[in-house]
Amino acid sequence: MPSISLQLLDGSQAGSRAAELEALHAEVYADPPYLRQDDAAVFPARFRVQRRQPGFVMAVAGHGGYPVGYAAGMPLRPSTSWWRGLTAPLPDEVTAEHPGRTFAVVELLVRAPWRRQGIGRSLHDLLLAGRPEERATAVVLPAAAAAQRAFLAWGWRKIARTRDAEPDGPVADVLVLALGLARRR
Repeated sequence: MPSISLQLLDGSQAGSRAAELEALHAEVYADPPYLRQDDAAVFPARFRVQRRQPGFVMAVAGHGGYPVGYAAGMPLRPSTSWWRGLTAPLPDEVTAEHPGRTFAVVELLVRAPWRRQGIGRSLHDLLLAGRPEERATAVVLPAAAAAQRAFLAWGWRKIARTRDAEPDGPVADVLVLALGLARRR
């Protein structure tokens, strides 16, 4: 495997690299099953909001200064809308949030030529290393078979399905992973 550098960025540092990260996102999400007409326009605004959230962190993989993938996330707030689009209700003890409960992995992507080399796993592990939250959550499209297999192999489990807020929006699987002390039990 070519030498890959890994770097952990806070929101401000990620913001200084916004153009290259937005281009990387557009490239990866230009192919099925992710292709959505409006995503290229929506992502920059969503990324601007996400990177300003308290606790936002991003792991970036690069080769010779060229980004080949990244993973990003942030702690969920007690007032989060994360659990609102579920297709079937979950018990309150699953969806109730408090500070320190849940870290949301909002992106994990790798350029096509760099896949299947362990980069996604490295980004995942760096992003979640030492997290103080009890658990992590992520949303993965059922049609994203490689991502589904990876997350399940890394110990995540499916607990629900969620629907995008848009009419006819895609349905995705909601996954969780125990972190920290909960993971060691």
